[in-house]
Amino acid sequence: MGDLMDDIQEKKYDVLVIGAGAAGMRAAIAASDEGASVCLVSKSLLGKAHTVMAEGGAAAALGNADERDNWKVHFRDTIKGGKHLNNWKMAKIHAEQAPERILELERWGAVFDRTKDGKINQRNFGGHRYPRLAHVGDRTGLEIIRTVQDKVIHQDNIDIFMECTVATIITEDNQAVGALAYYRNNGEIVAIHAKAIVVATGGIGKAYRVTSNSWEYTGDGHSLAYLAGADLQDMEFIQFHPTGMVWPPSVKGTLVTEGVRGEGGVLLNNKGERFMFNYIPEAFAAETAKDEKEANDWLKGKEGAMRPPELLTRDVVAKAIMKEVKEGRGSPHGGAFLDIANRQDADYIKKKLPSMYHQFKELGDLDITEEPMEVGPTTHYMMGGITVDAETGASSLKGMYAAGEAAAGLHGANRLGGNSLSDLLVFGNISGRAAANFALNTEEISFSKSKLKKAANEIIDCFSDTKTENPYHLHRELQDIMEMHAGIVREEESLNEGIEKLKDLSRRVQNAKATGDRSYNPSWHLCLDMKNMIITSLAVAEAAKERRESRGGHTRLDYPEYDKELGTLNIIIRKGPDGLNIVKSDKKIMPDELQDFVMREAV
Repeated sequence: MGDLMDDIQEKKYDVLVIGAGAAGMRAAIAASDEGASVCLVSKSLLGKAHTVMAEGGAAAALGNADERDNWKVHFRDTIKGGKHLNNWKMAKIHAEQAPERILELERWGAVFDRTKDGKINQRNFGGHRYPRLAHVGDRTGLEIIRTVQDKVIHQDNIDIFMECTVATIITEDNQAVGALAYYRNNGEIVAIHAKAIVVATGGIGKAYRVTSNSWEYTGDGHSLAYLAGADLQDMEFIQFHPTGMVWPPSVKGTLVTEGVRGEGGVLLNNKGERFMFNYIPEAFAAETAKDEKEANDWLKGKEGAMRPPELLTRDVVAKAIMKEVKEGRGSPHGGAFLDIANRQDADYIKKKLPSMYHQFKELGDLDITEEPMEVGPTTHYMMGGITVDAETGASSLKGMYAAGEAAAGLHGANRLGGNSLSDLLVFGNISGRAAANFALNTEEISFSKSKLKKAANEIIDCFSDTKTENPYHLHRELQDIMEMHAGIVREEESLNEGIEKLKDLSRRVQNAKATGDRSYNPSWHLCLDMKNMIITSLAVAEAAKERRESRGGHTRLDYPEYDKELGTLNIIIRKGPDGLNIVKSDKKIMPDELQDFVMREAV
């Protein structure tokens, strides 16, 4: 062990940013603008984070496509979409600041699609009253990553550690003071001393078999924060995007952007029926519409056709597709048909949806300009995450901040499409600035050699000759458990079974074995990722068991209705001496004037 300790590199910074998607890079830029020295840790190569897979657009009330749009309407849509469980302050800050963050990207060089008069163009998306998504065809995430990456590499005081994974956040006196990480390419270990940490690690999709998420999404940030002592919140709320590819099997789950529906695509069952019209009254009753007739008439085009029924919120559309399949009206491979070929001409489709055209042509041998796609629900987004303060991004652990999908609160029980990309920019900026200001006004606290030694031992423990469990087999088991027991629909008995299986898996993962050496070793990486995924999955299942109602992305077959009391509570996951504890916390109360606006406005 002496040799291992001798080989550990030690680095010192004001701010450590874990994760280099758009949230992490925006946080790093903000922290450096405040004068802090920043270490930006990227699990993959810079510019390859999951943000590149976001396609449809970034929601911001610019009012370019419809001048009636403004931050208040965006705020209202976000609260309604989140089934009123959102942190209202986060929703307000997001709606107010999103336009400036998009215009800032434009100043930094982002090339958005344009209206005829040269403004940033905006498209319709589910749950948004007006066309609100600034977009670059169906490659918006890629353009955002390209832009913030170009900005971040030209900042003088940011060091970037690529292909580097944080394994442990180290605390002293209940304060985050640094982290231990390892390089994926050569296995070297690095200790990073930092006065403040921003967690921007994304979601947990790889805990599920069918997912639109990239390989990095293994719940790292949620697990790291929980183990360090920070609260997690609303972990039961996982969004299953209604449209992922269902065929061929090798690409099942790959995202089919909501932009297809935003550009006029419609959902059909195997009888050729546009079935989403059948789910409007039920959906709008759940979303507290002013009245059913008005919603029906409006959606069917009798009052301006602001959005088609295919652009109801994602939880509603996903469940509608599942019901069609269950009742025998699904597509041949267990989904629904998404047809844009009969709605737009071929040149328009290729111009507005170039990635989708290429994706289906290359992966499914299907021309979307001529025939419909087969789509079905896929694990897509985590609404829950690390509990944060709306105005600073600060977690409940001193010195730790969070932004993006790793943080909770903005989206409530269900995220509106397009809110994620503007979320990354708004709260990446806020958390980065707050972390820098904390760091620049805080004395450095060094972590002890004993903690460093313990954390380093844990990183390489899976190379021990006494280990016997195959991490790949464990990962398949985890995905089976989560699909079966904590998927799109849940019930008490099944959740209890799943929790027991996860607890058994958490014991077995301590025996996971890595083979070979530490250079480019995926078995080693998976051994460590599995520990994070299991901790995060247990938090999801335990919170889902506790929320005995159906709301947004969380559906309980045994409790199909809203529960009024639970609608005022966030479910907190907190580490205790004996393991995972569950605490019910009162949701922050919205001011009366905003509450009145949300409730009185027509859908």
